[in-house]
Amino acid sequence: MRCVSYSSPMTETYPTPRDDAPLVVFDFDHTLYDGDSGSHLFAWLIRGNPLRLLVALLATPILGPLVALLPTRRRGISGYVWIATFGLHRAREFNAVIDRYVLTHEAEIRRRLLPHALAVFARHRADGDRVVVATGAPPELARAILAFVAQQDVPVIGSQVGPRLGAVTATRHCHHEEKMRMLRERGYGDIDVAYSDSSADLPLLKAAKAPVVVNPKAARVRMFQQVLPPGTPILNWGCRDRAGEPPA
Repeated sequence: MRCVSYSSPMTETYPTPRDDAPLVVFDFDHTLYDGDSGSHLFAWLIRGNPLRLLVALLATPILGPLVALLPTRRRGISGYVWIATFGLHRAREFNAVIDRYVLTHEAEIRRRLLPHALAVFARHRADGDRVVVATGAPPELARAILAFVAQQDVPVIGSQVGPRLGAVTATRHCHHEEKMRMLRERGYGDIDVAYSDSSADLPLLKAAKAPVVVNPKAARVRMFQQVLPPGTPILNWGCRDRAGEPPA
């Protein structure tokens, strides 16, 4: 059993949600965290090894365009993850690397956690709602970051990883429709509120009774307005390079 200690404020006591309490689903990147947490982790792994860095630079003309397009994003990301984790052979080794990364980047990670987002997150928990984080990032990474703000006990559903060709890569991406399948498999079917920044989470936002778009790219705002119910909030919770109305 790994024993990793994160410095965090005293844990607030939240009521245990009832089985019929409202279900609230939060995305993680650009929703609770300013940026792409997985990309920051994998970039650190690549930059820390000259051979990985060289291979990543040589592969970017192919992988970069794949990441930019939603239909091929999973393949592009998987390519970079393979480069970043080459030499790791088990998910347990990968989780140990995540713990080391989080502990050595605490100050930077704390700056990226969005205070208003965390206040909304905590308010739902205080109200007795069933709160779940569903993210494309590795779940160990989201849990470790949430531990900084004493929220590590919230269920996290994320991309599953396993060994592949001498590295550790995603065996199941928590992304787009797959995110909804993974939520349902864990018993999270009827979603009352969903928060996300991403067009990749349209299945999640459309499934929610009350979708809330937070920190979207400016180019996506019109699309969200067209496909989501009239009056859907489109908010900015502190990402300076993203669109949305400031919180009241």
